[in-house]
Amino acid sequence: MKIRDLTLWSVPLTSHETYYMAEGKTCATVTSHVLRLETDIGLTGWGEACPIPHYLPAFAGGIPSAVAEMAPNILGKSPLGVDAIMGRLDVVLLGHEAAKSLIDIALWDLFGKAVDQPLYTLLGGRTRADMPLYHSITCIEADEMARIARDAYATGIRQFQVKLGADACWQTDAERLIKVREAVGPGPLVYGDWNCGATKLHATRTGRAVATLDIMLEQPCKTLEDCAAVRQVTGLPMKIDEGAHDLATLLRARQLGCLDAVALKLSKFGGLSAMQRARDLTVHLGAEICAECTWGSDIVTAASLHFAASTPPGSLLNTCDLSSYVAPRIAPDGPTRANGRIAPPDGPGLGITPDVSVLGAPILEIS
Repeated sequence: MKIRDLTLWSVPLTSHETYYMAEGKTCATVTSHVLRLETDIGLTGWGEACPIPHYLPAFAGGIPSAVAEMAPNILGKSPLGVDAIMGRLDVVLLGHEAAKSLIDIALWDLFGKAVDQPLYTLLGGRTRADMPLYHSITCIEADEMARIARDAYATGIRQFQVKLGADACWQTDAERLIKVREAVGPGPLVYGDWNCGATKLHATRTGRAVATLDIMLEQPCKTLEDCAAVRQVTGLPMKIDEGAHDLATLLRARQLGCLDAVALKLSKFGGLSAMQRARDLTVHLGAEICAECTWGSDIVTAASLHFAASTPPGSLLNTCDLSSYVAPRIAPDGPTRANGRIAPPDGPGLGITPDVSVLGAPILEIS
């Protein structure tokens, strides 16, 4: 069995509501790329990557060129040799983890279909029936954020990510955290996320203002060193996101004492292959894992859920059904949330079937 054809689509995904974040960042309509790999025996594998322009050094417009550059090292190869292919791609093209991620996901999808097993089995085995979801709350007026939290709580959600920093006012950020905490009551997890958009002083003042509450902070500052300083002076647990993108940064965050939790994201690390290695190290370091991707629809959601379902007991903080935040849905049979939780698909590979009619005309076809 060999990979014979490669097809790439560009799909605009529009959020159901605009996400406002620190430093004037927004997320409304963003470009996702969808990849299909086809073999000479009729099996197809699907991948997706949707980098947000201001989130990581990844440019959605560069994905087609990167995929075309890597295509000669994919076509004609056996999809059963995922590590061999990805290892070669790391030689022929340095970096470009987002572009490598959608290739890696498609290879794993093919692998699972070839051996008739769901990805969670191939990633180590299913360790749980379903996973807890967190709900991300856009950074707007505090009372409205509290209302969104109450509505999400009523659907079974028990973990809440509170976006902060849209107006660069630490007192307003503290109010947002206080009101969301009050809205959901004791017990649920509430954490404030600046997406690297706060100064050390801003985050420290906010953290001290809510230090008596059950609150976690997420990546307030651009550097791990500043995040660690905020954690030390506020005494609040810290989740690292943008600052952890490979094994070295995971180790550095642990060394600095700010790795209570970490977001492992497919397009940030370069796909499921790299995520497995990051997961094993994170488990060893004793941090909890948020299993997801930067953005996207059903394909990255399914891949994230398989990864989450195979994460060892006690090490999974939460996951995210990204496809529920955007339109259009790429796969009509993609999983949906129920009572604040979500389960991975059970079919072979990713276990979903993307609808080609939703994708539009391909932007790249190579045989």
